[in-house]
Amino acid sequence: MSRKILILPGDGIGPEVMVHAVRVLELARDRYGFDLEVEHALVGGAAIDAHGEPLPEATLKLAKAADAVLLGAVGGPKWDALPTAQRPERGLLGLRSGLELFANLRPAILFPQLAQASSLKPELVAGLDILILRELTGGIYFGEPRGIDVDPGGNRRGFNTYVYSEPEIRRIARLGFELAGARGKRLCSVDKANVLEVTALWREIVEDEGRNFPDIDLSHMYVDNAAMQLVRAPKQFDVIVTGNMFGDILSDVAAMLTGSLGMLPSAALDASSKGMYEPVHGSAPDIAGQNLANPLATLLSIAMMFRYTFAEAHLAASLEGAVGDVLDAGLRTRDIAQGSVDGIDVVGTDAMADAVIAGFGRRLEAA
Repeated sequence: MSRKILILPGDGIGPEVMVHAVRVLELARDRYGFDLEVEHALVGGAAIDAHGEPLPEATLKLAKAADAVLLGAVGGPKWDALPTAQRPERGLLGLRSGLELFANLRPAILFPQLAQASSLKPELVAGLDILILRELTGGIYFGEPRGIDVDPGGNRRGFNTYVYSEPEIRRIARLGFELAGARGKRLCSVDKANVLEVTALWREIVEDEGRNFPDIDLSHMYVDNAAMQLVRAPKQFDVIVTGNMFGDILSDVAAMLTGSLGMLPSAALDASSKGMYEPVHGSAPDIAGQNLANPLATLLSIAMMFRYTFAEAHLAASLEGAVGDVLDAGLRTRDIAQGSVDGIDVVGTDAMADAVIAGFGRRLEAA
């Protein structure tokens, strides 16, 4: 059965990295028999330039028909002056809501070869393996009413609505317990229940859902303390589940523990495990087109796609193993070269991708 995968290169470094992502998919097809059908479309700034809007209807239609979506990145200073509703990032939000991608999986895994690249002491981060589960389609980013108005005194006032319903909380909590059950059986729910009623409800529902998972060790933590603990003792966490805004912030904090945003993949899943997969690093327009981008986050996002949408654990493990092999061999892109020792070879986007793809092919042939 052919799997439909939609490629959305996006902006900045997205297109130059996505070329190599397609090579990985083609290799999985040719060496492993992973039957696939690849389509391409525009989103973000590239779509604005071509069609005048960040998410054309044709792109959303293709995304809905696909089994998985692989996204590069969106945004850049070229479009910063546009009104909020017309900026590239609205294309990303439109995909998430249009595809009902409610669960964002953000792993923060430190490859042992990169312990020196972390901003924390190696002993604090060695062996780090955290999974942050962020609710993606509710909360303050989507709540209504929202906007900017003018009060009777002529002063402008901005307002947003932070709202979650019981079904939204319950489904993300359930997934959090399931993911924790497949890992270290520890789930930390992050909220601000001492001052926000919406997160008091969050905590109540998470506790209620936890009664269905008696083998999972459930804990709660206020978001400000969670941010502090992530940089004080990050290895205390296994799976973290939290809302949209808190997850957005905490996952970026956790990302830097691993040494570089360029190493971190992500997945956004619907209720049937259809997913949109993307690197965490953003469009990095300052290095676009210079063969400097780290392709590993995108390649590791493909590994997540193999695992979570297509249940191809062997393909996922082979690709992740190939990344490890390359790091063992001493290859580094510029962003992960800090703190390096002798024997490290700083390479560009193309050379790093070539090495991983070659290793991926060798692992598939050896299977």
